[in-house]
Amino acid sequence: MSNFIRLGDDVRKRPMKPKYKRILLKLSGEALLGDREYGVDTAVSVRIAKEIKEIVDIGVQVAIVIGGGNIFRGYAASENGMDRATADYMGMLATCMNALALQDALEKIGVENRVMSSIDMHQIAEPYIRRKAVSHLEKGRVVILAAGSGHPYFTTDTTAVLRALELHAEIVLKATKVDGIYDRHPKEEGAKLYSILTFSEALRKELRVMDATALALCKENDLQILVFNMLKDNNIQKAVMGEKIGTVVRTKLVS
Repeated sequence: MSNFIRLGDDVRKRPMKPKYKRILLKLSGEALLGDREYGVDTAVSVRIAKEIKEIVDIGVQVAIVIGGGNIFRGYAASENGMDRATADYMGMLATCMNALALQDALEKIGVENRVMSSIDMHQIAEPYIRRKAVSHLEKGRVVILAAGSGHPYFTTDTTAVLRALELHAEIVLKATKVDGIYDRHPKEEGAKLYSILTFSEALRKELRVMDATALALCKENDLQILVFNMLKDNNIQKAVMGEKIGTVVRTKLVS
């Protein structure tokens, strides 16, 4: 096997062995928007699929939890008077639409995958069964996890951490539109980008890395999070290779 890997049109010589064998990639629904105000930009889903293929090709096992905010936000609807449980179930259905869009993009470039849903919908997805999901991962299939946890009042961030723990992922990669976690709004003058944070610090400073439930689960189980910019090409591959990008959130500053 060659020790060259391709990053778009850029070929760099570096070891092929990734730092992580199994990852949980958390994609927001907004990641699929592109320049649209609503729905899925197919060009964006294809670009994401190609980046996922790059890491699958070097042996990384990939599970993905995807949000639905580009289609429907349950929490926002509940704030406007809709019953919270009903709104959250509608949000879960939106994640299923995104999962199918990503599945289509992956299949078109030859990446074997399975959509698994926490809500039974046998015509379009397998039911989420932990041992079956692990089997898919071990066979090199990308597992796209839809419909959140299947329960209202839980965010897809919490679902991502829960599934990462269940599937024994080594890290949660949270894809965002900014370079990582800042001490204030990234567009404010003097905003500082953190390279490393502890879960306690993130909770204390209310930095909104993930919701408090997700962070508490990570802290209790010593599961690292890497928050990085999804809009920059090849950042998924850089993350799994252990390059210094984004912000790492972990139990202690020094491992």
